[in-house]
Amino acid sequence: QVQLVESNGGLVQAGGSLRLSCAASGPAFSTYGMAWFRQAPGKEREFVAAISRSGGTTQYADSVKGRFTISKDNDKTTLYLQMNGLKPEDTAVYYCAAVRTVYRSTIYYTRPNEYDYWGQGTQVTVSS
Repeated sequence: QVQLVESNGGLVQAGGSLRLSCAASGPAFSTYGMAWFRQAPGKEREFVAAISRSGGTTQYADSVKGRFTISKDNDKTTLYLQMNGLKPEDTAVYYCAAVRTVYRSTIYYTRPNEYDYWGQGTQVTVSS
């Protein structure tokens, strides 16, 4: 069973930055498609960003384009989300996710039910 562990969430003032990490177990990390999702209280889990297995292609939700950057280090089996210019509406629990079998580029996998493995989530709170 693949395990994903998010870290480095926290409380930040609007306009600030955070860098989330997701450490993955298992030797097959480089074969997984990876993504970040987030869920605010009372709302459904929503897509944030996805990255191809090689790390060469990315996709972002319109709400975070130009502010967030997803990246991965296959040697360290770690996924990252650099968040700049944070806004109060970014407040949510952030989850990393992995899909085991990819039939097309991972950037097209934007729905939660398309992913096989999930981390426990890390809280990001942005104050006004």
